[in-house]
Amino acid sequence: MNFIAMDFETANHEKYSAVSIAIAIVRDNQVVDKFYSLIKPETYFSSRNTAVHGLRESDVIDAPKFPEIWQIISPLFRDNKLVVAHNAAFDNNILKGTLAHYGIEEPHYMLLDTVRTSRKLFPKFENHKLNTVANNLGITLDHHHNALDDAVAAANILIYEAEHFGVDSLKQFVQNK
Repeated sequence: MNFIAMDFETANHEKYSAVSIAIAIVRDNQVVDKFYSLIKPETYFSSRNTAVHGLRESDVIDAPKFPEIWQIISPLFRDNKLVVAHNAAFDNNILKGTLAHYGIEEPHYMLLDTVRTSRKLFPKFENHKLNTVANNLGITLDHHHNALDDAVAAANILIYEAEHFGVDSLKQFVQNK
């Protein structure tokens, strides 16, 4: 399979509050490249979100704003027909909300959520949080809520599912965005 897996961490509940983004690039069922960047959001930091991921306003003071990052990563969304995330609705909403906030045209792609696939394929797991699924499948996840580690884990979950259940079993979960 060829796809990209993405993950965002956010400053608060607003859909344009991304403070970090990561992308894992998968070719022929192998993670072949990774991208990670902090982002300077144009909004406030919630102590609740900071408690989850540990990023503070001082950590991103010199980070680029999203439009600068989008110039680098937008070809990945044009060149890849499939975008994967664990709890894809969240990450997709952050991407679309941030693009809208900056008046940037949205790319068109297919979206696949590894929460949904893992619920269907592994119904006996105690829950389907990223760290639980990764742990049950023997996938390394060093720092949960670090965007890069989370994106790589999501990529590896889908690779595992494709290798053990076949690509055709995953097609029912793909949505056009």
